[in-house]
Amino acid sequence: MSHHPDSDEAGAQTPNLDFEGTTPYDDYVQADVLTHLQHPLSDDPGEMVFLVTTQVMELWFTVIVHEWQTAAEALRQDDLPTALAALRRSTYELESLNASWKPLAHLTPVQFNSYRSALGEGSGFQSAMYRRLEFLLGEKSSSMLVPHRGASRAHAELEKALQEPSLYDEVLGFLSRRGHPVPAAALDRDVAQRYEADPAVERVWQRIYAGPQDSPEARLGEALTEVAELVWRWRNDHLVATRRAMGAKPGTGGSAGVAWLEKRARKNVFPELWTARSHV
Repeated sequence: MSHHPDSDEAGAQTPNLDFEGTTPYDDYVQADVLTHLQHPLSDDPGEMVFLVTTQVMELWFTVIVHEWQTAAEALRQDDLPTALAALRRSTYELESLNASWKPLAHLTPVQFNSYRSALGEGSGFQSAMYRRLEFLLGEKSSSMLVPHRGASRAHAELEKALQEPSLYDEVLGFLSRRGHPVPAAALDRDVAQRYEADPAVERVWQRIYAGPQDSPEARLGEALTEVAELVWRWRNDHLVATRRAMGAKPGTGGSAGVAWLEKRARKNVFPELWTARSHV
């Protein structure tokens, strides 16, 4: 029997390839499940791209929601380092989420129309995980639970998220406990309602930003601003991709399409963090 000179070295470097049943990798990552979740409804090859990209977006929503919940809980415990670490991680994840538009950003109307009918009444506005993401930003709306009435788990999770303080609510509580004059109206508000900007909260951020640049509150403000900017970029990228693919036609699922997205893109997340800068 011949002996290859590299066989001993190769044997030492080759990973274990023989497993009973599934591999430990698949057991952990569930790759077999993930790669068999795609069921295109048209013959257009572009639909697979649309489907996988949308599924990837859902996974990024899931991890970003996890990060913001971690940050909110940490702020509730006055644990700023844990909150800042989670917010920082979420900025990298938001950058990856935003990059997910790339495969869809250059669809022509004809290309999108070739499988648009397969979506039927489907629309991204029906994403329960994206709605949880928006709720964490303070964009609360009980009407957004309506599309999920038929899915008990998603509906229950959204109802719980609606009634819980948003990430920004926890930020304001943290600032108040640090001695900042956050108004009672902001601290005691009905957290199931959409957050509305408050001039007194703006003045709190104005004082923070005019003070020491390395204060814990200033670092928190900058971490939140980074998140807000990336969410704004997400909304704008969504708007531009939709414009290219379908112009001003009504959106899928009866949504208002571009008109709705334009309205969303004009709104600032954590508004007082932006307006306070005009007064520093």
